[in-house]
Amino acid sequence: MGLAPRLEVSHTVDPAPQRSFAKALGPGLLFAGAAVGVSHLVQSTRAGARYGLALVAFVVLANVFKYPAFQFGPRYAAATGTSLLEGYRRQGRWALALYAALTFGTMLTVQAAVVFVTTGLAKSVFDLDASPVWLSLGLMSVCGVLLAVGRYPILDKVIKGVVLILTVATAVATALALSRVDWSGPWFPPAERWDLATFGLVAGLIGWMPSAIDISVWHSLWTLARRRETGYAPTPRESLLDFDIGYLGTALLALCFVVLGAGVMHHSGVTIADTARAFAQQVVDLYAATLGEWSRPIIGIAAFGVMFSTTLTVIDGFPRALAALWGRLHGPEDPTAAGHEGGAAQRVYWGAMVFIGVGSGLIIAEFIGSLIALVQVATIISFLTAPALALLNHRAMFGAEVPAEHRPSPRMRRFSLAGIAFNAVVALGYMIVILAA
Repeated sequence: MGLAPRLEVSHTVDPAPQRSFAKALGPGLLFAGAAVGVSHLVQSTRAGARYGLALVAFVVLANVFKYPAFQFGPRYAAATGTSLLEGYRRQGRWALALYAALTFGTMLTVQAAVVFVTTGLAKSVFDLDASPVWLSLGLMSVCGVLLAVGRYPILDKVIKGVVLILTVATAVATALALSRVDWSGPWFPPAERWDLATFGLVAGLIGWMPSAIDISVWHSLWTLARRRETGYAPTPRESLLDFDIGYLGTALLALCFVVLGAGVMHHSGVTIADTARAFAQQVVDLYAATLGEWSRPIIGIAAFGVMFSTTLTVIDGFPRALAALWGRLHGPEDPTAAGHEGGAAQRVYWGAMVFIGVGSGLIIAEFIGSLIALVQVATIISFLTAPALALLNHRAMFGAEVPAEHRPSPRMRRFSLAGIAFNAVVALGYMIVILAA
């Protein structure tokens, strides 16, 4: 779309280039960079610290049943050459209106939660005394400048290295923490522990596990942008392999953080901190307690780098999706276009970035002393909107515009419907509990 210089370099796509998976690899790692953030560092760690291994089943179920909805983003883009938003448009303007409503209902709290956690890590790692609100606004401004000057390709390579460092460190720390885990404890919360706090944590855990389903739309846009940047049109199979690498990695890391929380913080008397800086310090302490004090600065910088990559993808993702939505409201998507939809889309992109930045800054100011409450609000909203987005993705993937040879198998169709049902049932159950309380 020509909206973010990092991915919108126009190239002619060779319809039959020499096959090379390396050229297709990228969007899946961007997905991982966006997903490994609040859902892992905050929600998974809280789950392990408070309940031991009792919530592992929900982490696994969420990753399994949300898989089709996330997969259909890059799969649709590779099969049709257009984004999921074109798939929504073909369902009718009501689908675009529904997506717009869900996006406007979640974007401010989602970005605020991500930025607030990143700010907390910045304050802890770099010992900053600046106000969280001003530091958050400064962080978002830096991301905006990076996207404006086109420096993201370089940063992207650096962040992938940082994610790799954190992944290896997390795996090692988890292995060292295994001996501290109480494996005899309950693997499901006992009946007496099912209070409103437990229901809230489970809802928030599922809501962003491994991330909010909004990212499936961003992923389809990133897939097309990667295609334009490299001039290489990956096959659906290559796009799915790229996606599976990122998805499997995020799922395994989520389990690692649950185990770390269970091994280091559960039964230790440590209470999860409610301020961003204090919580960030606790996350770094997790690694230091298992790897040793020598790892503290390395892990601190790596954790900040991971959250910074999440912040950067979120700050790009929402405006990118809104600009594409603006284009789809005015007509179909051209799969042969070079990615430039004119000045209007550019204005929507940058205008949305400023609006979301200011709005999320105001929300951070409101929740400045309560990180956990802000994360709960953001994740539960995503939890409640997941069934509708999953349904839109399902309808798009099985639309007439998708070539028959690239449509999912009957087994995947049933899997997708089961995922929609899972999201709908748990959301409905949560609403019943809340209304009955």
